[in-house]
Amino acid sequence: MAGMLQVRRSRGALGGALLVLLGAWGALIPFIGPYFHYAYTPDKAWTYNTGRLYLEILPGAAAFLGGLLLAGTGGRHTKLFGALLAIVAGAWFALGNVVAPLWTTANPAGVPASATTLMRVVEQIGFFTGLGVVIAFMAGLAMGRFTVVAARDLAVVTPVEPVADAPVEAPAGTAADPVDPVEAPESRPVRRLTLPRPLVRSGASTSSDVDADTEPGTDSD
Repeated sequence: MAGMLQVRRSRGALGGALLVLLGAWGALIPFIGPYFHYAYTPDKAWTYNTGRLYLEILPGAAAFLGGLLLAGTGGRHTKLFGALLAIVAGAWFALGNVVAPLWTTANPAGVPASATTLMRVVEQIGFFTGLGVVIAFMAGLAMGRFTVVAARDLAVVTPVEPVADAPVEAPAGTAADPVDPVEAPESRPVRRLTLPRPLVRSGASTSSDVDADTEPGTDSD
């Protein structure tokens, strides 16, 4: 379970860093764009109004925070929340200017300040539509990655422990302790071989029956 909640801190760091940069761009470009003639009306640097707050500053801050969560945390749920926050911010960049007439009759974001058609298109892409699509795309990729539990994520929180060798059990019917081959013959009982006695025929004389007083060479009566 721990492997499903934790991921490598470096995973998603690149996407998070890009989201941080894109969020900072979206929140600051309406204030610094007039310095290099890239602006919406009013085309004066550091001019604040509620339209810029709702359509540029807040979604830019949301994308910035989502990128920080992706790049600087190790919890899977936290990274997923950061990706979701950035997706919402990107969608608001792309569609906020479209749905703004629902609560106001005026154009809260202003209009492109450039004189040429090409530059007006570039300003529309860089301020709202294109910026929102890129942010939503990057955050969607990150969310897709963190919804899958990879094997290397499990290895981070579940290190492989060495397995102790199991004791070898002696087979059934054998002694548990080995027998010393030197002492084995002494422990065995010695069997003695008993020879059978000689058989003696009845009536036969033996050397023990001969009279010791009988002289050799004489017949007995």
